[in-house]
Amino acid sequence: MADESDSEDKTEDPTQKRLDEALERGDVVKSQEINTWFVIAGGTLIMSTFSDSIGGGLMVPLKNLIANSWMIQVDGPALLQLTKSLATAVIAAIGVPILMLALAAVAANMMQHRLVWSGEQLIPKLSKISPASGFKRLFGKQAAVNFAKGIFKLIALGTVMTMILWPERDRLESLVSADPAVLLGLITGMTVHLMGAVVAMLALVAIADYLFQYRTWYERLKMSLQEMKEEFKQSEGDPHVKGKIRQLRQQRMKKRMMAAVPKASVVITNPTHYSVALSYERGMSAPVCVAKGKDLIALKIREIARAHDVPIVENVPLARALHATVEIDDEIPVEHYQAVAEIIGYVLKLKRGLSGRQM
Repeated sequence: MADESDSEDKTEDPTQKRLDEALERGDVVKSQEINTWFVIAGGTLIMSTFSDSIGGGLMVPLKNLIANSWMIQVDGPALLQLTKSLATAVIAAIGVPILMLALAAVAANMMQHRLVWSGEQLIPKLSKISPASGFKRLFGKQAAVNFAKGIFKLIALGTVMTMILWPERDRLESLVSADPAVLLGLITGMTVHLMGAVVAMLALVAIADYLFQYRTWYERLKMSLQEMKEEFKQSEGDPHVKGKIRQLRQQRMKKRMMAAVPKASVVITNPTHYSVALSYERGMSAPVCVAKGKDLIALKIREIARAHDVPIVENVPLARALHATVEIDDEIPVEHYQAVAEIIGYVLKLKRGLSGRQM
């Protein structure tokens, strides 16, 4: 019941991170029918292509062995040499076909998923020897599907063999008295024909089984909303923590801005909403924004500017434009050069006038 409720809660598609983790621990889509099909198809191809060379490669040394059996010495060194020569002949005859079968088995797995090197599947688990898990494997959905596949393959294979061999029944009876050399060729051709039909039949089974295995695997990796949230926290960070960090950054930026206001050359304001503090010194390519804000922050900037005798100039459109387009510690945009230059020029003249009066 608990497993059923868990599966019902898992309604969300697995994330790429979950899929990658499954691949790393060796949990991949694998259809044994695909592997079987590749091996049988490879065997059929080998039999149709290499049967003559395999037969010839084995027939010559065995024929020589039988013909010269009376000359064979059975002492230790001679027997060892004979064994080596026979093994060499067998390997030379069937080495390439065996290698092709191995490549077919590897290709079957690579068609389903990329190669995975993981030892997690080899780790002993109590769940594998649990009676409940064993009962589920024996009478679960996977077991039912395997049983249905077995019945279908048995019926289909019997049908294919009957359709191919029944019309040849008279010919098969005559093979009892046929020459062995002719018999080998006939049996090979008939076997290749039969295996070709089996490969075609198993292709349908393999495709259907792969789709079923993929769907089962994908459903097993689905996630609940709680798992999605936990993964998001792990990969992106806890939203509450991120919000706290963002708040601290904003506070530090605000303190740094307020500390920079006394050194500003001018504060451009919209009297009720916006304030932008600019700094300019000779040699700079353009004025730099050292502080900006709106509402309460804008009011605080103006208060600090008044306390430190920083000129405050009211220019509603310019204040709004600068607040929207320039960031802290960035130079003002080119389109505002002229308007800002006029204000700074006015401020500098005002300062020179004040200093002249004091002298």
